[in-house]
Amino acid sequence: MDYSEDQIREILELKEWLTDEIEKRRSEIEKLRNNLTILDSVLKQSSFSKASSLKASQEKAHSTIPDRESAVIPIKRTGNNAVIANAHVTAKEVMIVPSDDVELDVETQPFKSFFLGRIIAGMENKDNADVQNGKIDPDSVINCTINKDGNTIREILIKNYRERERVNEIINTAAWSFSRMIENSKK
Repeated sequence: MDYSEDQIREILELKEWLTDEIEKRRSEIEKLRNNLTILDSVLKQSSFSKASSLKASQEKAHSTIPDRESAVIPIKRTGNNAVIANAHVTAKEVMIVPSDDVELDVETQPFKSFFLGRIIAGMENKDNADVQNGKIDPDSVINCTINKDGNTIREILIKNYRERERVNEIINTAAWSFSRMIENSKK
C-alpha cells in the first residue's frame, strides 16, 4: 500500500510523539521506583503493628522515620539511571552525597533557583508559618547546609525535615536538579 507524503509525515510525527511519551514515562517510573525503595527500607526496618494502633499512628499525619532507622537511597540520573548521588536518610536528617565521579557546581542552574530557592525555601517558609501559628518549635524549622570544596558540592545536609513526604520530595527534586545541572555543565 502506498502512502501519501502527508500520511508519512503524520506517521513520523506520531512516532516522535510516542518516543517522547515513552521517555517521559521512564522518568516517572524511575521516580516511582525511588519512592518504593524508600518505602521498602522503612518497612524492612519497622516492626509490624496491630491494626488498632495504626489508627493512632495515622492521626499523626506527618510522621517521621524512627530514630533507629537509617537508609541509603541511590539518586539516579533521569534518562540513563546512572547513580549520581546517595541520600543517607535518618530520623533527623537527610545527607545527600554526590558520587565520586560527579562534580556539581553550586552555581550551575537549577540548583540555587529550583532546589534551594523553590523546594527547600518553600519548606522553610511553611515551617516558619507553622512556628508563627504555634504548631512547631523554632528549633524544628528545616535547615539546609551545603558543604563545598570551592564551588563543588561535597554534601547537602538537611536537618529537621520532619515529614516522610518531604524526604521523597527532596530526593526526587535532587535527582531532577542534579540531572539538569550535569546537562547544563556540558553546554
